[in-house]
Amino acid sequence: MKAQEANLLSFLKKEHQFTIPIYQRTYSWTHVQCRQLWEDICRAGSSDLTAAHFIGSVVYIEESLYHASSLTPLLVIDGQQRLTTVSLLIEALARHLEESGPMEGLTSRKFREYYLINYLEQGADRYKLLLTQTDQATLEALLK
Repeated sequence: MKAQEANLLSFLKKEHQFTIPIYQRTYSWTHVQCRQLWEDICRAGSSDLTAAHFIGSVVYIEESLYHASSLTPLLVIDGQQRLTTVSLLIEALARHLEESGPMEGLTSRKFREYYLINYLEQGADRYKLLLTQTDQATLEALLK
C-alpha cells in the first residue's frame, strides 16, 4: 500500500469516479461531525500561513481493469463519510454561487462540473461520487 498527499479539490477535479462498495454503511454523519469538518476547513482556509492542512484520509483502490468507461473508477475503502460530506458542502457552495453570482469568474455550473459532475458522461458515470443505492438517489436529487 502506498500513501500520498493530495490537494482535495485538485484530486476531485480529475476525471474519475469514487465508488462506495455495497458492503459499506450508508451515510451516517451527524450534524456534530459535519460541523467539525466544516470548522476545520474554515480554520485552514482563514490562515494565510497554512499551505496544506490534513482533513483526514480517503483510502481507495483503482479498479480500471474491468471498467468500460473513460473514467477511472476508485473503490473507496475508507473516508466515505468525509468524502460525502465534502461533496454536500461543495453543492451548498454551488447553490450559494447561484444566489450571489459568480465569484472570481467561477459560476455554480463550473463549480459543479469541476468537483461533482463528469459533465461529458451519461447515467451513473455522470456523478463523481457513486454512493450506496439509497444514498445515491438522495445525492442525485440534490444535484439536479
